[in-house]
Amino acid sequence: MRKTLMACLLALAAAGTALAQPAGSTSPLDVSGVKYPHQVSLGGSALKLNGAGIRTRFVVQVYTAGLYLAAKAETPEAVLAAPGPKRLHVVMLRDIDASELGRLFTRGMQDNAPKEEFSKSVPGTLRMADIFSEKKRLAKGESFSVDFVPGLGTQVLVNGKPAGEPIVEPEFFRALMAIWLGPNPADSSLKQALLGQPLPAAYSRQR
Repeated sequence: MRKTLMACLLALAAAGTALAQPAGSTSPLDVSGVKYPHQVSLGGSALKLNGAGIRTRFVVQVYTAGLYLAAKAETPEAVLAAPGPKRLHVVMLRDIDASELGRLFTRGMQDNAPKEEFSKSVPGTLRMADIFSEKKRLAKGESFSVDFVPGLGTQVLVNGKPAGEPIVEPEFFRALMAIWLGPNPADSSLKQALLGQPLPAAYSRQR
């Protein structure tokens, strides 16, 4: 009985990690109570929500994430090759030590980027670690964004405010995106969701 219950809980957790924007919808996508608008503006470009979902760790919902691009992309390669600005927006679903989150991101970059590419992104990685160390803690409801604008680099924003100067190394953005979209992603269901692969409507509430 206990094994059956655990199997059901794990199945529900896996199903609940991925949500995608229904085709043709203009209403904000509700991801565990977090609203992701269908469209945002960045660097003078209109970006559309490619997909959004939930990062789950040990059956605990940690944060939601939404990916915005100028055009639809269904593979990691297409995301990175897409022209124009890009945004990954993350909203916390629970309190978490910011330094711990920074360490997890660094490990995720190392696990997914070729050694040579990761070495080129080290300066940006250290600056990102400093940003999260200064923040100390990210509380439930707080957010951060990673904005990439061609010619300017990668800007990290915490609660909508720029944290330091843009990180200019192009390798940094690629390595950072690999945390979620690489061959060893933080959450495979979230990866599918960010790439716009839908799950049953029961997990998506349009409001």
